[in-house]
Amino acid sequence: MPQDARLERLLDFLRRSPTPWHATANMAERLEQAGYRRLEETEAWRLSPGDRVYVTRNDSSIIALQLPASPLVALRMIGAHTDSPGLRLKPNAAQTAAGWLQLGVEVYGGALLAPWFDRDLGLAGRVQVRHPDGRLEGLLLDVDRPVAIIPSLAIHLDREANNGRAMNAQTEMPPVLLQGGGHADLERLLRDWLAEQHGVEGHEVLDFELALCDVQPPARVGVEGELIAGARLDNLLSCFIGLEALLASDGTQGALLVANDHEEVGSASACGAQGPFLGDVLRRVNAQLGEGGEEGLIRLIQASRMISCDNAHALHPNFRDKHDAAHGPALNAGPVIKVNANQRYATNSATAALFRELCREAEVPVQTFVTRADMGCGSTIGPITATELGVPTLDVGVPQWAMHSIRETAGSQDVAHLTRVLTAFFDRAELS
Repeated sequence: MPQDARLERLLDFLRRSPTPWHATANMAERLEQAGYRRLEETEAWRLSPGDRVYVTRNDSSIIALQLPASPLVALRMIGAHTDSPGLRLKPNAAQTAAGWLQLGVEVYGGALLAPWFDRDLGLAGRVQVRHPDGRLEGLLLDVDRPVAIIPSLAIHLDREANNGRAMNAQTEMPPVLLQGGGHADLERLLRDWLAEQHGVEGHEVLDFELALCDVQPPARVGVEGELIAGARLDNLLSCFIGLEALLASDGTQGALLVANDHEEVGSASACGAQGPFLGDVLRRVNAQLGEGGEEGLIRLIQASRMISCDNAHALHPNFRDKHDAAHGPALNAGPVIKVNANQRYATNSATAALFRELCREAEVPVQTFVTRADMGCGSTIGPITATELGVPTLDVGVPQWAMHSIRETAGSQDVAHLTRVLTAFFDRAELS
């Protein structure tokens, strides 16, 4: 069935995307298989009506464009982010204690730390090497087997372990990697793993951006398979759904999918939503296929709409008091419009009305999330993109549990729900 095939594609995408660099590479691969042409930012672009193109920045952010055969007057834009909270290796990561080689880590984003203990951990990311001929190259690394673990302290040695004790990321989170190992062993292991995965020999490791990752594969969970459980659902789930919708659209309208890195740490980077990546692409596209000039760019942006897709907090059966009584989204009950009066989300009544109409036309249920008035909420690329570009924007997402845990949970039916709505958005002729 189509739904089962889509979910299998999702599980495969999650499994093969342990880092933003891998997620971007996997999205680019699917785009090329669908006939999209890669653009390089350092080269002159030659765009034509009807083109389907994509471009990456830092190998961790990606923008895909479907250009209409008719004049370009508006774009239907969907935004997501490729990064997830977790543990990143420090530059001088190798450290030893009690006869073990360990890895010094720092926390990336607002990660839930407790679930990282006693998990089978692999290692993945980007490694910069120098080949014997002097050539420098960045290589992706994905050690998808258990090579490290962060062991808990036995309760006999910490009787307060179940009483909300704080965790020290500096002293309690370094995983063990190799018994009897030393500092030189980490570089040797990296060289061996790169040789195994890329067939390179004689290379020198110059630098790396590496993260620990849970190697338990994503899975459908529940008696009826109602749930999807896996790492990095926030926000690879939105990346996958946005891509599915783009590839399923009929190609008649101007459509754009952007997936930025660094959302979990504020988006302030060259490839983040607060950076110039999306604006740079829009200026180049407008110069060739739009009206051209600053006024033409503003007209294009104001005629466009952005749907920022980032998962929403579903009502947790064990913590119902953490939700406003009238705004507790349920799993498998449709996408969630996210609202915040203090502009932590970019939704307003006009953009929400458009999304509700899309849901009605697609025959998909829709929900609303507002945080409790006595609690803060997270944010997304939505307000940042709206601030940087001025494009009318709303925030939506699939409801999920355990956001920012090492393993998160969402409803399997909501994948199809949001895909249908976003496909209808990409195909919609009128945006007002």
